[in-house]
Amino acid sequence: MGKEKKGFFSRLAAGLTKTRNNIVSGIDSIFSGFSSIDDDFYEEIEEILIMGDLGVRATEEIIENLKGKVKENKIKEPSACRQLLIDSIKEQMQVGEAAYRFEEETSVVLVIGVNGVGKTTTVGKLAGKLKSQGKKVVIAAADTFRAAAGEQLLEWANRAGVEMIGGQDGADPGSVVFDAASSAKSKGADVLLCDTAGRLHNKKNLMEELKKMNRILDREFPDAYRETLVVLDSTTGQNALSQAKQFGEVADITGIVLTKMDGTAKGGIAVAIQSELNIPVKYIGVGETIEDLQKFDADAFVDALFQTQEGKEEILF
Repeated sequence: MGKEKKGFFSRLAAGLTKTRNNIVSGIDSIFSGFSSIDDDFYEEIEEILIMGDLGVRATEEIIENLKGKVKENKIKEPSACRQLLIDSIKEQMQVGEAAYRFEEETSVVLVIGVNGVGKTTTVGKLAGKLKSQGKKVVIAAADTFRAAAGEQLLEWANRAGVEMIGGQDGADPGSVVFDAASSAKSKGADVLLCDTAGRLHNKKNLMEELKKMNRILDREFPDAYRETLVVLDSTTGQNALSQAKQFGEVADITGIVLTKMDGTAKGGIAVAIQSELNIPVKYIGVGETIEDLQKFDADAFVDALFQTQEGKEEILF
């Protein structure tokens, strides 16, 4: 495990290169460019954090926190603020322990998100991850709205070696969930993963559809632990945050999956989402393979972003 984690940290640090260039290099030039800590100094940092997609609210709290630490430690040198800023960002991302209870007991995981964010791929990767932990997994292809969603999911299901129910275009998502719940129960499955259609522009329909799925699951699988993950594309920055808020209005979200972190300069959105919504980012994707979807660790994320010299060397070798 240690080796995989280490490898993932290297991939994460490499994947965050654009975000790092977007945020950290600017901040470092402020640390070296200012000779004293004054309002301008804080304003410049604030501007870079907001431009780096950390969000206005999170940024303001980070700056307040930083000012407090500077005062408390009687710091005079801007360069001495770097670690304090890193600590402030980490504190802003603490939303309590991200629980993965669904791995421990019989559970149903609803995966929601608009089309194009990597939702179906995330369901496939999660299935593979859970299967490799020795879990019995059933996938419900309840995104019957998007043509080819079922085919794409079936490919992942076959790759992971798990059973998939549904996949017919235009079928009733509720009936797919019903069939999948029956199958999961009769097979003694540990986890039922449901891929759902993501139509945010028509919130009322989406809300009704999710309510119906939830009613069916309450009735058919009453004892299962329930998890609702929303998948967001980190390359969309602030748009991902507003999507998360909108999904929060129609569903009881328990966690967030941030995809495409490897190709974006907007990785700072992870900070904004955790602090603004107070919902944990549970998984983060930095590539195409199953290994590239990993549990999210806020401290490791900030460390990878503000990479120390040692970290850089480690990546080179």
